[in-house]
Amino acid sequence: MIPAFNLHVWLLSFLVCAFPLAGSAQTLADRLGYASGTKIIIIHADDLGETHAVNAAAIKALQSGAVNSASLMVPCPWFPEIADYAKSHPDADFGLHLTLTSERVYYRWGPVAPADKVPSLVDENGYFHHDWDHQEHVNPKDVEIELRAQIERALAMGVRPTHLDSHQYRLIMSGKELFDVMLRVAHEYKLPIFVTRDWFADHPYLQESLGTSDIVLDHTVTIEPEVAPEKWAEFYNTALRNLKPGVTEFVIHPGFDDEELRAATRERSTWGSAWRQRDYDFFTSEQFRELLAEQKIRLITWRELAGKAPPK
Repeated sequence: MIPAFNLHVWLLSFLVCAFPLAGSAQTLADRLGYASGTKIIIIHADDLGETHAVNAAAIKALQSGAVNSASLMVPCPWFPEIADYAKSHPDADFGLHLTLTSERVYYRWGPVAPADKVPSLVDENGYFHHDWDHQEHVNPKDVEIELRAQIERALAMGVRPTHLDSHQYRLIMSGKELFDVMLRVAHEYKLPIFVTRDWFADHPYLQESLGTSDIVLDHTVTIEPEVAPEKWAEFYNTALRNLKPGVTEFVIHPGFDDEELRAATRERSTWGSAWRQRDYDFFTSEQFRELLAEQKIRLITWRELAGKAPPK
């Protein structure tokens, strides 16, 4: 028979081991070997493959070392160009920007899988829908077929992705069924997906579906349409100066404001050519580099996250 006092101690020890105290769980930064309180960021360029102007800006930004991660849109016309670059730069941190919509008016793209195999994803002209006004028409089986087709095309063209994310967050924020499709495919290909704790409150199914082995970032920052062009640098300066400890992904959209990109995005300014030029200008500026050093912010890539490589 266990004495009462010893029984209480045993029960307390059991509870602490079985149910760790709040705040005691190991964070992603802890697992990566960073000191408590370290501010870590990924500067992630979206939409590579969309146009040549986007590819050219992203490559130049990556080569400068300021932008350190990106993801590629496999269905887009300029994907072969960036796939060739990825194949010849195997150490670059490239993910796949899984794409199921074609949001521009005059510049369109469609599925990688045959259109008759994914009928719920295409409009009457065979392009992806501009938008998912009511996503109940989207068949999860079609989604899974298309996701696999995009990944397989990337692999066949020499891309070795480090992660997956979702164009316009469609697979993240359109309900549990579609998120689970993305997660299942990611697990099969042994690739992490871009998910952040910032989204859990509005989309609780994310946390419910994720397992203990899944990588979850702490925060994300992206600029929104309500930010005036003259306030662009101020927005990013404020975000970097107020960065919280942990791992944060800055989702940016670099591009060159040239004739090609202006034509492709001319129906509206949001995420258009001038928008993308402003992102490129800030994240390749000396101002940005100086701010990283001043705030003691560390850069990390998805390659390091997935491989849990020790910090530099």
